[in-house]
Amino acid sequence: MWRYIVSAAADGATNMAIDHALALHANQSAYPTLRIYRWQPACLSIGAFQPYSDVNVAACEQAQIEIVRRPTGGRAILHDAELTYSITAPNSNPLLGGRVLSTYRTISHGLLVGLRQLVSSIDWASGASAAPKSAACFDTPNDFELIVAGRKLVGSAQTRTRGAMLQHGTVLLHADHQQLSKVLHLPAELDPIALAERLIALDEAAQRPISFDEAHQAIVAGFASAFNITLQPDQLTDQEQATAERLRHERYSNPAWLQRR
Repeated sequence: MWRYIVSAAADGATNMAIDHALALHANQSAYPTLRIYRWQPACLSIGAFQPYSDVNVAACEQAQIEIVRRPTGGRAILHDAELTYSITAPNSNPLLGGRVLSTYRTISHGLLVGLRQLVSSIDWASGASAAPKSAACFDTPNDFELIVAGRKLVGSAQTRTRGAMLQHGTVLLHADHQQLSKVLHLPAELDPIALAERLIALDEAAQRPISFDEAHQAIVAGFASAFNITLQPDQLTDQEQATAERLRHERYSNPAWLQRR
């Protein structure tokens, strides 16, 4: 059995603090936790070690897009019309506690089984791309990230903390190539047209709108089927909520953490 939490839409600092809190308390739970959530308002998240100078701060302010630094690595993601998932589990968990790449592949398998209910042509990437990587996560897929005809659909990142793993990632429901190109300092050749050739959202892949609810139901069904598990609806414990509130104040809404690189 897994815990399954669907969170209300929240700002970037709150979302990152909750994911971090779930990881810190993962060893106190008998089950992995799958969390599904979205962002309000739109937010640009940057990786834990990504230079803050990658961000076009003025463009974010003009568009009223928040900026937050994730607890995980990787490159920047613009969170707006999307579904975000996170999975936390103790490193001792037999399914999710292996090496980073093995765990990454396991989680991608669950996502693949679920999202293929919506778009049958979804596959996963194999073989690292030789293309130079920019500040944008969705410009190139990594091994086992989900793609459609070579174009990246899901971007994920993982970290380990206090004997537990956290992986979270974005499933694009709709892509705004123009906005993404504005909020980051990208190479001149990576204009909105080039971005559109490298990433894809579910609405384009399915040739119809896909709602948040439809996507999250497919993902939950995918994990249940892929791993033969039951997902039990749940909510944050009082301890998890208190830790999230502390982390939000001390780290994720703290300019010193955001601008540290």
